[in-house]
Amino acid sequence: MTTADRRLHFNLFILDTGHHEASWRLPQSDPLAHIDLAYHQKLARIAEAATFDSVFLADSPALWGDPGQRPSGRLEPTLLLAALAGATSRIGLIATASTSYNEPYNLARRFASLDHISGGRAGWNIVTTAGDVAARNFGLDAQPAHAERYERAAEFIEVSTRLWDSWQDDAVVADKERGVHAEADRVRPIGHAGPYFRVDGALNVPRSPQGYPLLVQAGSSEDGKDFAARYAEAVFTAQPTLEEGQAFYADVKRRAAAVGRDPDHLKILPGIVPVIGDTAAEARELEEELDRLIRPEFAQRQLAGLLGIEPERLALDEQLPADLPEEDVIEGAKSRYTLIVELARRERLTARQLIGRLGGGRGHRTFAGTAVQVADTIEQWFRQGAADGFNIMPAVLPDGLEVFADRVVPILRERGLFRTAYTGTTLREHYGLPRPVNQFGVPTAVRDLVATR
Repeated sequence: MTTADRRLHFNLFILDTGHHEASWRLPQSDPLAHIDLAYHQKLARIAEAATFDSVFLADSPALWGDPGQRPSGRLEPTLLLAALAGATSRIGLIATASTSYNEPYNLARRFASLDHISGGRAGWNIVTTAGDVAARNFGLDAQPAHAERYERAAEFIEVSTRLWDSWQDDAVVADKERGVHAEADRVRPIGHAGPYFRVDGALNVPRSPQGYPLLVQAGSSEDGKDFAARYAEAVFTAQPTLEEGQAFYADVKRRAAAVGRDPDHLKILPGIVPVIGDTAAEARELEEELDRLIRPEFAQRQLAGLLGIEPERLALDEQLPADLPEEDVIEGAKSRYTLIVELARRERLTARQLIGRLGGGRGHRTFAGTAVQVADTIEQWFRQGAADGFNIMPAVLPDGLEVFADRVVPILRERGLFRTAYTGTTLREHYGLPRPVNQFGVPTAVRDLVATR
């Protein structure tokens, strides 16, 4: 794809009242928004009116963070997205689901169902789930090793795609005269037996409008990048600087090409947390107002846990301890650990300063400025090989999304960088990605047509 043909892709990452951890404390914020369907419907409609490619819901099979710090409960994302499907008509719907604490048959069925319900707008953010807290919710004493989690994830994807392909596209004929609803020879068991899963199949849902949901991945460790290169079609990533974004972009695209994939079929979307004001000074004031609302004692415990040290070793007004663990001994979120440590070391931040930086975006790029300045930084990353689009993470919702849609999107449209209207109906069409061919062969109707020529 030439530079002139490229257009930005935008995904809205919905998180409670916004990505800044103190956003729920603002006077205008609804502290119960995270369990309010109408609130999520409003956000999805705003994003759809702005022709975003998709909305995205994070998830974890454990209570996320300290419930004293910010809203921590989460509605189950595929259920919530099914409800959003009825409130929207075009925007894609991406849910996080873990390969560590699900089974392929159940999850493949859930996403195929969501794809049918939404008319081809489903996406799956594939995660392997780090942390002993989640493991203990599923009968384990500790999380599986990092490499083992990715091995299981790879087999999980292989099984899921085979299940989605267990129905040919033309299997359902609904022939009332013959009394045949589906041709039995076009629905087949997959007979999978591997190290982690034994699944007979076939799936109990016909092949969905997209064939597969859009496959998304968010890990940036070495294992994560290899996994993305082999399976992912979109990557959500945290890259705080342009240079780091360029390096990650080139690395993952190279890995995709090395395994025989078209690099253009893997979209890289770094996260950006925009805080937008009429002037740069006003934007900084908004950001500082949010930072003042952070409760450092909560954040101190959370940061210590991520770093693998006791909270009392993390002095708020000192730099991070010099003897932190190396990444290769971390079994949790390796890439996020390294990103945070390198940020603190590079900028010589105290723990308190680091907490302020992470409070806005957890290591993602935060940017306070005018709408033009935000548009400029998005264009720079897009044109200079660091992004195919962005995971938009407003610090405050819905206000930050409304400002981005009303002020930034028109600038990018004027520059010819973002669509003015949807040209397709499925999520794959929004991202410019092909519909997967059934791995078990050419559909019967197509084969018969070829045979007659």
